Amino acid sequence: MKAKKMIGASLLALGAVFMLAGCGSKKDAKTITFWNPLTGDDGAYMDNMVKEYNKTDPEYPVKAVVTSDMYTKIYTVMNSKKDVPDLTLIHADRVPGFVQSDMLEPMDDVIKDKTEINADNYLPQAWSAGTVDGKQYTVPLDIHSSAMYYNIDLMKEYGVESFLDDNVVTFDEMMSLQGKMKDGDYVVNNALLSWCILAQIVNLGGDISDADGNPTVNTPEMKEALEALKEVADAGLMTPNGEDGYLMFQSGNVLFSTDGTWTSTAHDAVEGLNYGVTNIYAFSPDKFTNRGSSHMFSMLKNEERTDEKEAGIADFIEYIRENSMEWAKAGQIVASKEVIESDEFKNYKQSFFTSSPKEEESLHIFTYIHYPYVEEAINTYCLDIVYGDMDLDEGLQTMQKFVEDKIAEGNTGSSAE
Repeated sequence: MKAKKMIGASLLALGAVFMLAGCGSKKDAKTITFWNPLTGDDGAYMDNMVKEYNKTDPEYPVKAVVTSDMYTKIYTVMNSKKDVPDLTLIHADRVPGFVQSDMLEPMDDVIKDKTEINADNYLPQAWSAGTVDGKQYTVPLDIHSSAMYYNIDLMKEYGVESFLDDNVVTFDEMMSLQGKMKDGDYVVNNALLSWCILAQIVNLGGDISDADGNPTVNTPEMKEALEALKEVADAGLMTPNGEDGYLMFQSGNVLFSTDGTWTSTAHDAVEGLNYGVTNIYAFSPDKFTNRGSSHMFSMLKNEERTDEKEAGIADFIEYIRENSMEWAKAGQIVASKEVIESDEFKNYKQSFFTSSPKEEESLHIFTYIHYPYVEEAINTYCLDIVYGDMDLDEGLQTMQKFVEDKIAEGNTGSSAE
């Protein structure tokens, strides 16, 4: 009798487990699982937007999951075809490779009933970065760009406010301060130096690939860009290699800090730091570039995603298009024109980069399929080259081979964005 009772109890318990599992599955079927790589402070702003959307009581609420090492996990779930998220936030440079690997579902059918989700209502670079062979694979959230912050008080102290008359600080202007800086003060730091180098390649009319898709790192344009930066470093005008030039700017010892739009939030928190924002330095004010990328909504291929859930995804993306001012608080250049054309957006420092057509045009997103390798190569060797620890020509050859070897290995690359 006891054995029978135990078996009966076990069966009832097992049945309860299956019922709970069934309820869980039913609930999951009505939830949009949204992976994003926002492990920093910006993750909190995304969570706020998701929470506000869910307060509208959508049929398909969104569950935001901050995923460290997200790209590695994406390849894992795509290989296993298990636990594939419904929606992902990926970087622009990932789109070409994901499309080539047949990992992304086009967004065209998903957004077809949302007539306002179209190229006209987003920053063109961000929208077009998700277009491959005439199909739209992503909808952009932002452009996150390099920026150059300047210390207003130091500019006055050194009498160089005129550097900003045309909103472009040139290499010649920086070099004009050689021998004039106080001990411990510097003209510029080396923050996000690889992005600044990439900007100069564009300024000089170069590129990081040729018409056949081969990487072009060892080029006259790359050499000229590195030579110009090496001249600044050799003159003692760049913060020393190995020291935190970003913190030195916040401490009031650096005129220009070449970090990202998103770091304005950190600069704002520094008491007494009187600063503004302008474009990355250039050879001439006639041509200036701010290297950018984009966080983009995308859908990995997933046979279990229903048409109804895709409609829910479209509802969420449309909500974000209209209600992403919260993302501006994270220091991002919001991609939605409805947001950036509003008066409220002008309160944020990064609105400088959408303040005129010329500024908007300066935002450059690289869409070369092997871009992650190129950036990795520059990051690996640029400091040694600029500070004279590696011969320039040797460095150019080494960077070129680095990228070619990575491509030959067929790895996916890594992007530090």
